[in-house]
Amino acid sequence: MRPKDLAALPAAKPHFIEPMYAQTVKALPEGEDWLYEIKLDGYRCIAGKNASGVTLWSRRDNLLTKDFPSVEHACELLPSDTLVDGEVVALDKDGRISFNVLQHHGSNAQAILFYVFDLLIYRSRSLLNVPFETRRELLIEALGDAVRPVDSPIHLSETFAARPTELLLAAKELGLEGIIAKRKDSLYESGKRSGAWVKYKINKSQEFVIGGYTPDSPFDALVVGCYDGEKLIYVAKVRNGFVPHVRREVFSRFKGLTTDACPFANLPEKKRTQWALTKEEMQKCRWLQPEVVVQVEFAEWTPDGHLRHATFVGLREDKDPRDVVREESI
Repeated sequence: MRPKDLAALPAAKPHFIEPMYAQTVKALPEGEDWLYEIKLDGYRCIAGKNASGVTLWSRRDNLLTKDFPSVEHACELLPSDTLVDGEVVALDKDGRISFNVLQHHGSNAQAILFYVFDLLIYRSRSLLNVPFETRRELLIEALGDAVRPVDSPIHLSETFAARPTELLLAAKELGLEGIIAKRKDSLYESGKRSGAWVKYKINKSQEFVIGGYTPDSPFDALVVGCYDGEKLIYVAKVRNGFVPHVRREVFSRFKGLTTDACPFANLPEKKRTQWALTKEEMQKCRWLQPEVVVQVEFAEWTPDGHLRHATFVGLREDKDPRDVVREESI
């Protein structure tokens, strides 16, 4: 990598580096070729430092630097011309990771932490084509000064060489979201959802796009969907998971998004079920331009493509609506 590419780090992440993503699987792979990590429920964050300072970016290239000043300050101890990948999370009063708390960390979080799991650039050298296992060894070295203070918000995301069944059992007992498996020899495939990284979710959840709502005080339910190619497909009405101040916060995001046109390509639905939206029921809906993304937990997908027992978890400002598709396990 040329030094001039890194000279602009605090203002703009190198244009050719985007986060690498994991595919969802129905079962974790086993064997000596894999390392395992805890799946964290927070904001994906790439942090860079050069002589001009530290900058934090979201997965959508939005600046997070001022949102997490404690993480910014701690990253000043990273070596210069270094870029790391990780997840910013919030701990609730019981010390558990909480995405809901992360959205209100100014008043509710016990702590904001940055779990770093990969090293993309180290002292001006690109590591994208270096095997994951080697990047991890260099990451431990790179994080040296940054993780030494006992109150540092920066933590190394640990890897485990253990049986997946044992890890999943421990994760369930601790109420964690899931496990990620990464091939030891995997390169960093910028912007790709590679089978070299896979994830197993204990609780079913994913992002969905709000395309409308049913009104109340201020709304009764969100009408959400995901993309199939260029089409936004309706999947559920989400009523559960709201407290009054969160309901007001979500509703405030609808300002300027009202539209007369239904954004869902598969509505109205002809078959009447408890999850369907028929022509008659659509008359009660208020439609929105599909620009707001939310995290939703659910029991399962129904055979006809709806969510059972959908529950709101939080807003996802770090996700592009057009990237929200149905997550299929392989």
